[in-house]
Amino acid sequence: MKKCSIGLLFILVLILQACGGGEEPAESEDVDTEEGEQTEGGVLEVALDAQPPNLDPPMSSAIATRDTGRLVFETLLTTDENFQPAPMLAESVETDDNRLFTFHLREGVTFHNGEEFVAEDAIASMERWQEVSPLTGTIFDGAEWREVDEYTIELELVEASSLTLDTISSVKHAAAIMPKDVVEGAEADGVTEYIGTGPYEFVEWKQDQYMKFERYDDYVGMDTPQDGLTGEKNALFDEIVFHIVNDVSTRLAGLQSGEFDFSFGIHYDSYDQLENDDSLESILDINGVLVMKYNLMKGIAADPEMREVVNLALDIDEIMAASFPNEDLYWLHSGYMDEDLANWKSDAGEEYFNNNDPEKAKELLDEIGYDGETFRIMATRDYEHFYNAAVVIQDQLKAIGMNVDLDIYDWPTMFDKFDDVDDYDAFIVSFSVASTPPQFLALSPTWGGGFEDDHAVDLMANVETAPTLEEAKEYWDELQEYSWEEFLPITSFGSFHNLYGASSELEGITTYSGPVFWNASFK
Repeated sequence: MKKCSIGLLFILVLILQACGGGEEPAESEDVDTEEGEQTEGGVLEVALDAQPPNLDPPMSSAIATRDTGRLVFETLLTTDENFQPAPMLAESVETDDNRLFTFHLREGVTFHNGEEFVAEDAIASMERWQEVSPLTGTIFDGAEWREVDEYTIELELVEASSLTLDTISSVKHAAAIMPKDVVEGAEADGVTEYIGTGPYEFVEWKQDQYMKFERYDDYVGMDTPQDGLTGEKNALFDEIVFHIVNDVSTRLAGLQSGEFDFSFGIHYDSYDQLENDDSLESILDINGVLVMKYNLMKGIAADPEMREVVNLALDIDEIMAASFPNEDLYWLHSGYMDEDLANWKSDAGEEYFNNNDPEKAKELLDEIGYDGETFRIMATRDYEHFYNAAVVIQDQLKAIGMNVDLDIYDWPTMFDKFDDVDDYDAFIVSFSVASTPPQFLALSPTWGGGFEDDHAVDLMANVETAPTLEEAKEYWDELQEYSWEEFLPITSFGSFHNLYGASSELEGITTYSGPVFWNASFK
């Protein structure tokens, strides 16, 4: 993929003209799109592996919220295929100091309730996102949003930050734009109405059964080619129905029988089966990084020397091979951020990655006076790659003389235990692709039991408030080096793909931090 960067004098002036929506034909017909001639109409039946907690993107980190909510909600900015900020509801944004930003809104865009999207909706939505999203960090502390006119708004920060637009563009805890009255009516656990500007509108949610979305006939989109999550969005299906199917074998069987056209969460062991079935297709999408997160506050892993022992002992090649049965599905790297992120890819600290030195680990274990305390690793079988990684790690640590127990829970229970520092010494987890370092949860002092390390906190604050991307990158390299060499909040193993399954009767499905269903159709 081509890469680009954002400098101090960042000016995003991709003036994108809106194209009007209109009444769609009730009957299926062929339409011209960027994919060529595609068939419009029909109902896309999707097997979803987990029910989202809500459809309120600013409040939820759930992937199911992200992947269903993107049909309904749009943001001021989004990201292109190179993870760079790109227009969506703002046709352009300007700044000359990375402290004062002017957003020019697209005109003629309507919400699903028929009301026009204007500045007051953008301001109300962004102020709420700023309040409830955990990803805004220190960048937006004291920030002020102002209306210039009906289609222009300003953002003024207390301190300049080169990460501002990347953060606003993020698909994590997305800064979804909603009508002002919906925002003002939000309750403590989220909004009570799901109304956005996207190509599909929310219709029905039957808990634990299905979620239904219909084409929004008055959708006003962009007339530029699809590029990541920016560009044109043709709603070619009449409806998209997400069926909540928790069992992986049921999802695969439904895909094979034709009950489902697309399925989330296909088991990695089924990859070759999909590849060899002419009626089905395997679809890969970068998930993020697989890690072992240590308990930094209490227990045996709170000792940094014990974390060093564990990190030294691990054979990461063996861990990843056991977790993913085909080399197409994963790759090893030492960076905390994904390798496709040109701005943040870093090799800092790689000399501490995958040392696979059990003899040295044994020596250090003796030196620190290890006396047989149990090292408790928490994992789940709901994500089999988490469990498989934990089993291999247990064997490798037992080989150097450590006493290791595995505590296996269902995913919701394990998720709830992350902040309970009495329950584990480490756990296996993955982090989806983060577009900026502050979004990488393992370095948050309030997540997963938290931590107390002033140097790590100060370095991240420097990343957030650096006036230029070049300076921010220098601080990030320093923080990743420090994390591997001394701090060691995690042992990172590498990246891997999500595996989806699709009927060969579908075309145009793309992936970008999850599947994208606009511009897709039946053949």
